[in-house]
Amino acid sequence: MQLRTFLAKDMKAALASVRADMGPDAVIVASEKAKSGGVMVRAALDSADNDVQPAAAAEPAPVADFDLHYRDGLLRRLRNAGDGKPRLSFNRSELLAALNRHRLPDALAHALAETAAKAQLTDMTLALAFALEQRLKTRPLEMNAATALLLVGPNGAGKTAVAAKIAAHARLEGRRTTLIASDSAGAGAVARLETFARHLDCAIAIADSAPRIDALVSECVAKKTFAIVDTAGFDPRDAKARTAFSALAQIAKLETLGVVAAPNDAEDLSEIVEALASLGASRLIVTQADLARRAGGLIAAATQSLPLAHITRSPFVAGGLEQPSSLSLARLLLDEQRSAQ
Repeated sequence: MQLRTFLAKDMKAALASVRADMGPDAVIVASEKAKSGGVMVRAALDSADNDVQPAAAAEPAPVADFDLHYRDGLLRRLRNAGDGKPRLSFNRSELLAALNRHRLPDALAHALAETAAKAQLTDMTLALAFALEQRLKTRPLEMNAATALLLVGPNGAGKTAVAAKIAAHARLEGRRTTLIASDSAGAGAVARLETFARHLDCAIAIADSAPRIDALVSECVAKKTFAIVDTAGFDPRDAKARTAFSALAQIAKLETLGVVAAPNDAEDLSEIVEALASLGASRLIVTQADLARRAGGLIAAATQSLPLAHITRSPFVAGGLEQPSSLSLARLLLDEQRSAQ
């Protein structure tokens, strides 16, 4: 099997390079945003006699965790490319039907289908990946650079679990970390965070007011300790709730991170994400992707104004934080339709 990595300014240019260098039978097995800008694509060609040699100047692109679930199936389809089974070629009506099955908002589904058609790609997955690439903005957390995070979002979105996952990543980087519980009134909220802190060997503090949180965060920053503030859930679309919460979002040292759950209605999630943006959130984490049988909520949230930092597909801390790509999301949306063929 031949594997090559391509760097290009965008997905369309990368795909053109793949086809020019490896031919029409090459399959994309991974893609991600390149640190220097543009996109990095890894392609595979299952042909022992092919003359293509691995690029000497490029290192293999790491495969995002979210892609691992689909990679085996992709390679299997690559090996069986000549078995006579139909491949998923581009068809706008079929694409719209697939997006509707995932309950994407109508406006978003039609916009993605229109952009995918303009890509003029024969493969449905690649065409949809191209369309998603135009709307998906990703900005993962940098555990070595982050100083203090404020997690905000609706009740049940999984903020406490996200706080623990972020803390776990930070501890793996060797950083001292403090978990700050601001929801002292919530049933079991502090106890759960205390349990996470004990297992992760993190400090924990309790703060029930904005001034106290400000003081604790300032102390952490002075000691070069990573502070993660877990908060009570609220509906950010409610004006009164936003006003009550705005004091926390105004703490200068804190970066506000929105947290929403994928299994919710796509239209509701779109509204919630925009409300979080107006509150001052700078990026987004979408949780519970493993519980969402339809990906409309995930796609709607990920394509709003807030850059997507990560998704989670497990309630357990060991599940970690994942960074999806436009290609992995396209596979997710079309996987059911492809498997039915």
